[in-house]
Amino acid sequence: MKILFAASEAVPLVKTGGLADVAGALPKALNARGADVRVILPKYDTIPAALVDEFETIATFSVRIGWRDQYCGLLKAELDGVVYYLLDNEFYFKRGGLYGYGDDAERFIFFCYAVMESLYHMDFRPEIIHCHDWQTGLIPFLHKTRYRFDPACADIATVYTIHNLKYQGVFGRELFKDLMNAGEDLFFSEGIEFYGAGNCMLGGLRYADKLTTVSPTYAQEIQTEYYGERLDGLLRHRSADLVGIVNGIDTDLFDPMNDPAIESPYRGSLPRKRKNKLALQRELGLRESEDTPLLGIVSRLVDQKGLDLIAAVLDEIMQEDVQLVVLGSGDPQYEAMFRNAQLQRPERVATWFGFNDGLARRIYAGSDMYLMPSQFEPCGLSQLLALRYRSVPIVRETGGLRDTVLAYNEYTGEGNGFTFANYNAHDMLHTIRRAVGFYKDEAAWQQIVSNSAKEDYSWTRSAKAYMSLYNTISPLRKERQPWPVTS
Repeated sequence: MKILFAASEAVPLVKTGGLADVAGALPKALNARGADVRVILPKYDTIPAALVDEFETIATFSVRIGWRDQYCGLLKAELDGVVYYLLDNEFYFKRGGLYGYGDDAERFIFFCYAVMESLYHMDFRPEIIHCHDWQTGLIPFLHKTRYRFDPACADIATVYTIHNLKYQGVFGRELFKDLMNAGEDLFFSEGIEFYGAGNCMLGGLRYADKLTTVSPTYAQEIQTEYYGERLDGLLRHRSADLVGIVNGIDTDLFDPMNDPAIESPYRGSLPRKRKNKLALQRELGLRESEDTPLLGIVSRLVDQKGLDLIAAVLDEIMQEDVQLVVLGSGDPQYEAMFRNAQLQRPERVATWFGFNDGLARRIYAGSDMYLMPSQFEPCGLSQLLALRYRSVPIVRETGGLRDTVLAYNEYTGEGNGFTFANYNAHDMLHTIRRAVGFYKDEAAWQQIVSNSAKEDYSWTRSAKAYMSLYNTISPLRKERQPWPVTS
């Protein structure tokens, strides 16, 4: 099965968030199951020069955007067993960052058109185009409208994955009409009209053959008004085509037995894990103690991650016999909150504002518990990493957190963490206190940690689910037209 991933970022080339991890790791797992998955993304200026040097230009062509014909180069390289294509246009992508520019609408409309046009020029004919997030949302729309009867595209199926419904690519109507050379028909009932504007994500949600999101619970949540971001009606309408598949993690890259960033390798041994705890306490100037439970947070410091809950009861949390380590950046009010907590209790609270991959790994390895009380969480990566490093998660039951963390039941011995349902600060506080209580019970804590070792957090599980999904749309592919298309 031949599949082309279209994404705005992918490791090892460029990354700003979890999307890049998915677009980089899932193709490898799918290829291991016999598929031929390749990835196409923009050629950003931020891609390391050493990686860019691996690519060769295989075609150049023009893409019509508005009244202009824009140059596009198509480059190809194989990296770590996966073939990547880059779409080159320096006007759009030779910049210091990936997103946040005033012309993002034009940049990624160009990208969507360029992906479709590249099908005429690449040495690969996909059976499925798998699109990710709003930056690729117009690809299924273009495929089913402007390219509908083109022999190069007619027998291709599309899949669209929602990584975070909150970010939809909403821009003005007149801008869409100008950039797409379209009239008002672009905004009819089956178009991309969205409360007086245009919406890139709507193109994927309406026109892709199958829809996915990154956890089963999030797939249900986004069909409700509370989580649906004004798209819940459409998602309910397409519920039969919507499936939630939990992301995985690279278990080779994140392996406490072979992680050079941590002090002492371990797997399920609490004494060996606690050597990393003592090392982390020394590194950050905390009081060294195996008996005091250490809570870790590695996160963007924003409301979505439940930081307002922590703010409401932080003093009460610190009245417990616990230590707290925080790594992240975000809203100034939350950075100031943790900074003040460290000033007040320097032997019990440590902070690092920014990102440090090595320190993040040492926090996963050295913390006893990992706090993640998110307001909403499509999938979540941190709780999977915490489980991999045997740090017991304390999470709110939402999205992927609910699907991956099972509350400990002292009567049955089941469960790999601690959870609370309501978005309430004192419910979170009670759950933290409950976890601290069980930490004092060595046998119970060992059972919880051992339970986390029973789960498969790798991409292998996710790849199997995606392959099953791809097979459900294989009947859409009739006898394929001759290729390449000849005039």
